Amino acid sequence: MRGSRHVRGAAGALAMALAATGCGVIVGTSGGANGGAVLSSSWGDPQNPLEPANTNEVQGGKVLDMIFRGLKKYDPRTGRAQNWLARSIETEDSRNYTVRIKRGWTFSNGEKVTARSFVNAWNYGASLRNNQKNAYFFGYIDGYDRVHPDSGRQSAPALSGLKVVDDHTFTVRLNQKFSGFPDTLGYAAFAPLPRVFFTDHAAWVKKPVGNGPYTVESYTRGSQMYLRKWDGYPGTDKARNDGVTLMVYTDSNTAYTDLLAGNLDLVDDIPAAQLKNVEGDLGDRYINTPAGIIQTLAFPYYDKAWNRPGSAKVRTGLSMAINRRQITEMIFRGTRTPATDWTSPVLGVDGGFKAGLCGRACDYDPARAKQLIKEGGGIPGGQVKITYNADSGSHRQWVDAVCNSVNNALGNDRACVGNPVGTFADFRKQIGQHTMTGPFRAGWQMDYPLIQNFLQPLYYTGASSNDGKWSDREFDRLVDRANARTDTAEAVAGFQEAEKVVRDQMAAVPLWYQNGNAGYSDRLSHVALNPFSVPVYNEIKVG
Repeated sequence: MRGSRHVRGAAGALAMALAATGCGVIVGTSGGANGGAVLSSSWGDPQNPLEPANTNEVQGGKVLDMIFRGLKKYDPRTGRAQNWLARSIETEDSRNYTVRIKRGWTFSNGEKVTARSFVNAWNYGASLRNNQKNAYFFGYIDGYDRVHPDSGRQSAPALSGLKVVDDHTFTVRLNQKFSGFPDTLGYAAFAPLPRVFFTDHAAWVKKPVGNGPYTVESYTRGSQMYLRKWDGYPGTDKARNDGVTLMVYTDSNTAYTDLLAGNLDLVDDIPAAQLKNVEGDLGDRYINTPAGIIQTLAFPYYDKAWNRPGSAKVRTGLSMAINRRQITEMIFRGTRTPATDWTSPVLGVDGGFKAGLCGRACDYDPARAKQLIKEGGGIPGGQVKITYNADSGSHRQWVDAVCNSVNNALGNDRACVGNPVGTFADFRKQIGQHTMTGPFRAGWQMDYPLIQNFLQPLYYTGASSNDGKWSDREFDRLVDRANARTDTAEAVAGFQEAEKVVRDQMAAVPLWYQNGNAGYSDRLSHVALNPFSVPVYNEIKVG
């Protein structure tokens, strides 16, 4: 999901947002941006409607994590998958699974959550007719090739691998062994859906109904979303506040200024320009903690110029022309760490992180960089243009720094330039339409804490977040083999072999691992970020 982490979407200061017409928040003792036990937090408009299988970016994902609960839930401190609505998920062969769900769970409209709530949701998400961005996550289930063929029309109405046994039991048959499958089921795409989603879809999209600790009370695009605590929520992770007002910002610096002025309670992405001041401004109300996020430069492999013989040498040369250490120290001040592989230290050694796997290709070596680029036929078009969304000042800073590093290494002050796109939405639109002509910013925030999630969705042929359309048969083969391994250590080793193919082809240039950072007002307590760098909203106390 959470590819391309970005900074907030579209309005401005808090006072302007509260003045917006429509179904805005009512300020008072029980609600509103600064009223009662409701907290306000910076945010950005979701790219798409909040359908669980159609949201693969951070801002929409934050809301889904608040209004839905699935079979699994990721521990907000360790990231480990734990059963939530699932009473058990059993298999004898890592291919056929029996899922039993707990009784007593309902959606916020009172409808019971049953096995069919999951099966219907997954079938909807997988269907080609519904054009869901996360359809690929259902690709392991038998029958996916018929409900979502690579070409031609859909030839089956539902996944043949899903069967409802009774109200609290369903079975899943995969088209290949995948021992890690149960741990993926905390991802929002696998959330259950109520009947109203299918019977009155337009009404549901306008005001989503879920089964999590919050409900959507109102949403004014470009301004704010107000989520109210659901008093009837049956889970043990109930909200400890009365609600959350998500305020839309185009500029993280404006959000930070509002926080200091007392007009905003929580900012979950401190702008790079403020990192030198943040500890003095906020003291122990500043959070800086490791997160499962990596920043990379992706390439448009649909453009023959970047997919020609020798282009891997050019990409590797560009990687070696980037002084990661200097950039992370000067701009990000301890909130980024130079990347030496394509995953995240959050996974740990046992989970697949392997420091140094990138080898010399991630070392700053101007002479070797220049040599490799020359051997590879030179930079396509004679100039690297790094495309990024300009609604974050931080992106401009680091892109300029990367280009300065490349230019210095190559002895050409026009070898690399930044190519800003006004908004994140327009940036993603260009990516989706495959109109990029050079490298572009690609951030990845893990969906679930498995090495598989850092590799397969991004680099497997036809994968959901393979925005550059990279394809390598050997990589695909190694991923398939790793998925089939039932021993965790063997599976991790298999994925690391696949990662070496990414390295050897420099499918994307790894830049740095990103911490989650946040700042909050003195109205709040018990504020924390989970390993996905998202605030644990339900645990925050107000007052």
